[in-house]
Amino acid sequence: MPNKYRVVQWTTGNVGKSSLQSIVANSQFELVGCYAWSPEKAGRDAGELVGIDPTGVMATNDVDALLALKPDCVVYNPMWIDVDELVRILSAGVNVVTTASFITGHNLGDGRDRVEQACRQGGSTMFGSGVSPGFAELLAIVSAMVCNRVDKVTVNEAADTTFYDSPDTERPVGFGQPIDNPELAQMAEKGTAIFGEAVRLVADALGVELDEIRCVPEFAQTTADLEMESWTIPAGCVAGVYISWQGIVSGRTVIDLNVRWRKGQTLEPDWKVDQDGWVIQIDGQPTVTTKVGFLPPPYFQATTLAEFMALGHIMTAMPAINAIPAVVAAAPGIVTYADLPLTLPRGNVPTG
Repeated sequence: MPNKYRVVQWTTGNVGKSSLQSIVANSQFELVGCYAWSPEKAGRDAGELVGIDPTGVMATNDVDALLALKPDCVVYNPMWIDVDELVRILSAGVNVVTTASFITGHNLGDGRDRVEQACRQGGSTMFGSGVSPGFAELLAIVSAMVCNRVDKVTVNEAADTTFYDSPDTERPVGFGQPIDNPELAQMAEKGTAIFGEAVRLVADALGVELDEIRCVPEFAQTTADLEMESWTIPAGCVAGVYISWQGIVSGRTVIDLNVRWRKGQTLEPDWKVDQDGWVIQIDGQPTVTTKVGFLPPPYFQATTLAEFMALGHIMTAMPAINAIPAVVAAAPGIVTYADLPLTLPRGNVPTG
């Protein structure tokens, strides 16, 4: 294995910014290239783009030049998957780790076959994760390792997202829509379909074949206009979303990955969120309950909402980054946590 993994950062948006910062700070990795999606970012130092010291690596939109660097891995952080881009990278023999709504790739339809073919052609590997889904399901799988019988795996995620200001990702799941919109359920299913891929991951880890993957949504409305930094949800529109993605075996729910997101203090019904984070429960022999919460470190200084949200971006980026060594060593193809050895957080302890 290489002494250092040569990495190209693909985009420098919210998650990409935290990703690049983390790559530069990690002793395992060498940043060798940076893809600039926006033309105005091309030609600028990657460090400047993400608010750190200059790296000597200039961002570029020349894909051929980046692939000619023959990196060990591309860290792919756009908001949405571009299958054509992935095929181009993977068929050139470059491994990919991504946070762009990819766990197994089944939501890509025929695009998944194209990605697999590109991996075969290039002898490369494709892996996707994030904090949820992704890391949350890994914790659930680990929690089940002490059981000799597993009846059900549940991951309950709850969060007050009032200060999470991302309409581009929240509107597709139903936020801001009239509560009586007949297409709400369809929107929510499409907007959270990545959780269906996560159900497949857990089923694979358990060694069970699912008869069905089902999405069950519920919604709550705000009774007053809810003003946020960049958009407003009018009264009578969705400000609370609950979605349960279920894996069914013989008519029984064996896997339940659910999220409850609420905004503001005028929700009807008034869903309670006692703690941001997850409660993971393995019903079985024994029954195992794992509670996970998140807090900023004592030295963290956030003066703006964007700086506070950066913690979430770090948590989204790091599961993919920490998987790079395992992905580089893996056989070609699409892989998940069920295929990789334990991915380790090496290179993240300060030594100075």
